[in-house]
Amino acid sequence: MSGPTPPPQPPGEPPFQPPGQPPGQPPAQPPGLAPGPAYPSGPPGYVPDHPQSTTVLVLGILGVVVCGVLAPFAWVMGSRVLREIDASQGRLGGRSAAQVGWVLGIIGSVMIGLGLLFLVVMGGLFGLFGLGLLSST
Repeated sequence: MSGPTPPPQPPGEPPFQPPGQPPGQPPAQPPGLAPGPAYPSGPPGYVPDHPQSTTVLVLGILGVVVCGVLAPFAWVMGSRVLREIDASQGRLGGRSAAQVGWVLGIIGSVMIGLGLLFLVVMGGLFGLFGLGLLSST
């Protein structure tokens, strides 16, 4: 593959030569670039992340910090994304982000469960006190 063609020269002038290059030599490749086509998906060894690995991470963080209802979604999506990453045989990355989101989804879901259990127990105790079945004396 040759480089770009130089602009046409008026008759009688020598052909265009880049500065610092001896006459009659083909144009040199810029330093640090290998000849051939550019890498379409990134440099060698680059593995693209799973498209939903960051989504799982964000859902897990939001599920623990802001809105606990999102935690089960992070848990379910995270387990699916982790299975897909493992099944891709190294063609998909983003496992660490998906795994952190998955774990945060589990933690947030457990927190929701404990909160609901606390509400049920407290509601039962207040109900028993309200009916007079348990006395405070």
